[in-house]
Amino acid sequence: MSTFSSSAISRTDRPITSALPTPYRLADLLRIVDETADDVLSGRFDHVIPAEFPAEERWARRLYADEDLDVWLISWVPERSTDLHDHAGSLGALTVISGAVTEERWTGSELRERVLVAGDQAAFPLGWVHEVTRAPESAPNAGPLDPTLSVHAYSPPLTAMSYYEVTGRGTLRRTHTELTTADDHELRIATRFEEWQ
Repeated sequence: MSTFSSSAISRTDRPITSALPTPYRLADLLRIVDETADDVLSGRFDHVIPAEFPAEERWARRLYADEDLDVWLISWVPERSTDLHDHAGSLGALTVISGAVTEERWTGSELRERVLVAGDQAAFPLGWVHEVTRAPESAPNAGPLDPTLSVHAYSPPLTAMSYYEVTGRGTLRRTHTELTTADDHELRIATRFEEWQ
């Protein structure tokens, strides 16, 4: 039984009729990451946050998981990105807690960039393809060890991610798909970059 008791992680009382494979909507996920970000900032998850964040690799810790939802705290380091990816059959959302991240998302014909700073949110419907990286130029006083943190929620829980490249014809080509499991996702998120660099 989970000890996670945030009021953010509660299902709506009204029935949802949807073709989505989850009882959560994007608005629910935005609320969940916002309230969980408040919990992180208030110290509720201090016991899972490292005393020093890794300087070379991203760090991630799952804060909550059940059959419909998982919630993650992720750190971002300079010059490391997620690569262009989707979230398979999962909806997603994030709230930036500290620092800033740059998101490049595929619009259907091109990549469009935006910077998300502390307090900003983003939602990812099915089919959303994007790349995320730390944006140190948006936090000029941040050093390489200052954490850039964000909270992410996925519903249903993230089980696969496909990776893409933009072709010379201005289309996307899937390069590979990785299955993720609840047990190995924390390790995979930290080691994936070494394998691809």
